[in-house]
Amino acid sequence: MKDISISSPVVPANETGKSVDLESSVTENSVEEAIVTFRRAVKRLLNPSAWHELAGMGSAVFKLEKINDGASSGPAAVNDYISIDIPGPGPVTGDGYDWVQVVDITRKADTSASESFGLTVRASVNPAKPAEGTAHFFNEGATSTFLIKRTGNIVTASYHGRNEKPNTDAAKLPDKIRNTIVAAGALAGLSELQWNALIKALLQKSGE
Repeated sequence: MKDISISSPVVPANETGKSVDLESSVTENSVEEAIVTFRRAVKRLLNPSAWHELAGMGSAVFKLEKINDGASSGPAAVNDYISIDIPGPGPVTGDGYDWVQVVDITRKADTSASESFGLTVRASVNPAKPAEGTAHFFNEGATSTFLIKRTGNIVTASYHGRNEKPNTDAAKLPDKIRNTIVAAGALAGLSELQWNALIKALLQKSGE
């Protein structure tokens, strides 16, 4: 993983469509306690299969699909895929799931003063059917970046959605219709409820 600074532009630029920025933070009693909270949040972020349980009822179900080195389990890594089962019908192209791929993981070396971690996923193809195009309700340029930052005894988790536009270029007509409807709900703020719940849960002490 490459080093970043707190001000590094790890969040992709928003060139088209909607952008979303959400943030939650906690102030711990000591730097040592904040370090524990930071490390726990990073561990949770690297385990997408637990995001549904963290975000709570009504959220999507995520499943990590390992790619690197033939691993069948372990934390998320660059090039891995994540299948997303949102309430309602899924895309035909995605075999019933929306798909994203992990495109970047960055971390600044630990110091007593501050540390940071970032994970970015991008709307992607279904790895079982790559020739059929993007299998997600947003188009292929859409990204989601999660950042965990610690400054002293304050730990912050944030979500940054970029280039969010409906995927109306889907090859199959049912997917065009479905993507338009689902994306409209997401753009109206429904997805923000889920991401708000998740970033808050990343920082909680319960369920360690």
